[in-house]
Amino acid sequence: MTPSSAPPALGRFNAADDATALAALRTVCASDAWGKEVLAGRPYPDAEALCAASDAAVARLGPADLDEALAGHPPIGRPEPGDPGSAREQRGMAGAPAALRAEMLASNLAYQEKFGHVFLICATGRSAEEMLDAVRNRIDNSPQREREIVREELAKINRLRLARLAGTEGATVSTHILDTAAGRPAAGVAVALSVRDGSGTAWQPLGTSATDSDGRCKDLPALPAEAPHARLVFATEPCGAGFFPEVAVAFAVAPGEHYHVPLLLSPFGFSVYRGS
Repeated sequence: MTPSSAPPALGRFNAADDATALAALRTVCASDAWGKEVLAGRPYPDAEALCAASDAAVARLGPADLDEALAGHPPIGRPEPGDPGSAREQRGMAGAPAALRAEMLASNLAYQEKFGHVFLICATGRSAEEMLDAVRNRIDNSPQREREIVREELAKINRLRLARLAGTEGATVSTHILDTAAGRPAAGVAVALSVRDGSGTAWQPLGTSATDSDGRCKDLPALPAEAPHARLVFATEPCGAGFFPEVAVAFAVAPGEHYHVPLLLSPFGFSVYRGS
């Protein structure tokens, strides 16, 4: 793909004057050094080239530059007021119980007291429980190890934000299966994700995974930005749900959104819903 055939949003970024393009990059990452390095790489033929330039720039950030990038991120559980992107990234905390939110706040403060900077995690697609578990686990890291993890998380966040900037961000999907007859999560269930261009068109396989010990499936690939429909197929026969050897759930999606689609399974019935 040549720069002239890049996605329209990426084409506008390539063609913008330096001040405008740099301002757009600062909504992605607060590091001035990162922004200037990514700016210097224009024009980009596609979003992957833009993201690869970002990865390289993040890897080269010095300590002060990394601190500057971290300073641009609000604490988990307190998205930037009036910023829909920040709220969307932290969607997993939005409906969390008050006790969990309070514990997350306390853990954030303890982490910041130890390491001197905000607890950074790529929150997109993560539940409140997962983020709380992460800060609990990471607070015991050495400062050197934590800086390595922070740099990795920053690169992931920048990639997602650049996909929005370039107009190529697709929806993301996760799921969680509860075996209501057994009263526990259903582990080891194969899950297949597919997409289609619209009603009446064929489903195209996108990726497969399996639920973990908590019944969750969190590593499904992101959807293409242009896909309006997604489908999850659960291979439920190993759960003992003999009447339903598999369950297929199709749903509409919008670019940039995250869709958590839990399945509540019983021997002769099931229900699904959009979770948070």
